[in-house]
Amino acid sequence: MNSLVFLEHHEGKLQKDSLGVLSKAASLGGEVEAVVLGSGVEGLAAEAGKYGAARVHVADDVLLGAPLPQPRVDVLEALVRDRGFDTVLFPASVLSADVAAALSARLEAGLNWDLTDLVEEDGTLVGKRPALGDSVYVDVGWTSEPRLALIRAGTFEPVETGGEAEVERFESRFQDFSLAATMVEQAHEESEGPSIEDADVIVAGGRGLGGPESFALVEELAKALGGAVAATRAVVDAGWYPYSTQVGQTGKTVAPKLYVVVGISGAIQHKVGMQGSGVIVAINKDPNAPIFEYADLGVVGDLHEIVPKLTELVRQRKAA
Repeated sequence: MNSLVFLEHHEGKLQKDSLGVLSKAASLGGEVEAVVLGSGVEGLAAEAGKYGAARVHVADDVLLGAPLPQPRVDVLEALVRDRGFDTVLFPASVLSADVAAALSARLEAGLNWDLTDLVEEDGTLVGKRPALGDSVYVDVGWTSEPRLALIRAGTFEPVETGGEAEVERFESRFQDFSLAATMVEQAHEESEGPSIEDADVIVAGGRGLGGPESFALVEELAKALGGAVAATRAVVDAGWYPYSTQVGQTGKTVAPKLYVVVGISGAIQHKVGMQGSGVIVAINKDPNAPIFEYADLGVVGDLHEIVPKLTELVRQRKAA
């Protein structure tokens, strides 16, 4: 297998999910290479060698500075065609999903998405994909090359192998139509603590909180635990909390070590985004809430009484 891994980065760091996908590709054997696209990103390439990349292709161009998909599709199309990669792997995100879909159309290549594993069976690459609300897993494959795949967020952990990568710079080539769109403004949410994609602990709030002011309870507990705050679609649609924190079928998929669910009923749409969590703790006043069917620990009661007490206990334990 001659594979290429698309590495995403943010604020001068390669994303954890990208490095996890790279580690998985390296474990399958064959030639594994990676690609980093952006402006001022050359310094990121060396890190990829620690996670299994034999070679890292770098396109450092001001026209790749904004997180727009089409310029990246141009660069990747040329790279894949020139180097003959048979497999291209992407960590799932809004940007990489756009890039992967457009690249699939350009190359007339098959794209499998939401994969939770990759294995080789009798010399053939096989993807594992959840179906029927994640109640079963199915094997998926490709009928031609190159094979494109989007890996579900939080699926693979980065594994350092201590290697070094050869860094190869290449020139960007753009189509005229790909440069027609420009980003006039990019807003960044000001937040404390880790992002929900990288956090080992997440405290998620739902409509059961009663109103946006009650998210202070969730924030305080998350801060005490050293974690991040997440929300359901109903909450973000109501304007209680930013869309960047949404977990679920139409939001982000997370896999923290601890996921604390506060005032969330546990509909299948939310379950899809967080069921990969290590330990799930649910707090809800409704003893028949669906969330208790798959929570490891359930607490039935008034969250407005329970959460402050839990936060205080966590703080006392840390102080001791």
